[in-house]
Amino acid sequence: MSHAPQIKVPATYMRGGTSKGVFFRLEDLPESCQKPGEARDRLFMRVIGSPDPYAKHIDGMGGATSSTSKCVILSKSTQPDHDVDYLYGQVSIDKAFVDWSGNCGNLSTAAGAFALHAGLVEASRIPQNGICSVRIWQANINKTIIAHVPVTNGQVQETGDFELDGVTFPAAEIVLEFLDPADEGEGDDGGAMFPTGNLVDELEVPGVGTFKATMINAGIPTVFVNAVDIGYTGAELQDAINGDAKALERFETIRAYGALKMGLIKDLAGAATRQHTPKIAFVAPPMDYVSSSGKAVKAGDVDLLVRALSMGKLHHAMMGTAAVAIGTAAAIPGTLVNQAAGGGDRDAVRFGHPSGTLRVGAEAKLVGANWTVTKAIMSRSARVLMEGAVRLPGDSI
Repeated sequence: MSHAPQIKVPATYMRGGTSKGVFFRLEDLPESCQKPGEARDRLFMRVIGSPDPYAKHIDGMGGATSSTSKCVILSKSTQPDHDVDYLYGQVSIDKAFVDWSGNCGNLSTAAGAFALHAGLVEASRIPQNGICSVRIWQANINKTIIAHVPVTNGQVQETGDFELDGVTFPAAEIVLEFLDPADEGEGDDGGAMFPTGNLVDELEVPGVGTFKATMINAGIPTVFVNAVDIGYTGAELQDAINGDAKALERFETIRAYGALKMGLIKDLAGAATRQHTPKIAFVAPPMDYVSSSGKAVKAGDVDLLVRALSMGKLHHAMMGTAAVAIGTAAAIPGTLVNQAAGGGDRDAVRFGHPSGTLRVGAEAKLVGANWTVTKAIMSRSARVLMEGAVRLPGDSI
């Protein structure tokens, strides 16, 4: 019995923010995978090592967490005034599907750096020394991101002294601007930024309860609830949530009903095939806690506490897109996020997450009856971990 030999696909393994992923140039993919469809999904799953009933990703590049089960495709942009198109796939760990419904804010950082590494930015746009503002078209959500990437001697500057909680070693700082990050819609219903038309809703979840929720579509669709309403303090670390199967099931139920109320799914069954979005997060006023690294976070160091789940598990830090949602919601008086931060007008917040703290800024304003946000800004870092080619069985795509 003969078996198909392995094939090699040029790829780069990168860290971006608090995530890692396998990056491809579109032109380097097998022809059958250069367009959306089953072949591309199978490629991504086999590269990562999914679906894996053991939840270890031993036979792939994934790390068996939502932060490390990611693939990215970049190409020269098809959009005016943009350098690259960036497409992101969140690979399920134990199920056979790739979720294309949202962006990864952390890997947006690496997308800017990879665009330069891969020769996808016009040479005339790259300074010999300075900052290259890479104009990224985020193809999953049709939004613009500008990554301000440091350049030294014509190459991406990856080393530096910028520290990011959730990342062990310092690196060079990359500033990200998420332009017009909300889906704002039209009409008097508040627009799609707040799909229900309300800053705060009463979310009824059969078998769980009824509690206040802010449901916002900025950066990534997110359902925010108060920690105290679901029995938490907001200072929990991963083990307190991820080791509790009943708690995870309850969070998934809340997320599913939130998705339904936001109009993201037609029925509850749709939540199972849309694991990446919406996110579910809980917020609380500041309090002292010890981060997962042992670092003390004081109440006076932050404006509020936020914990968020991704792909069914509490995230070890904070998803970049969820940080955009946090910053945007915090800038709008009356949301649960704004209330947890003390209320009032603000253009930036520093929030506590399981690994430490993060600052994110947002420019929001009320136009008529609707809130709009022009941009959200935060700093991350990125670097190449390995480059060359990934190998996978030729009959797996």
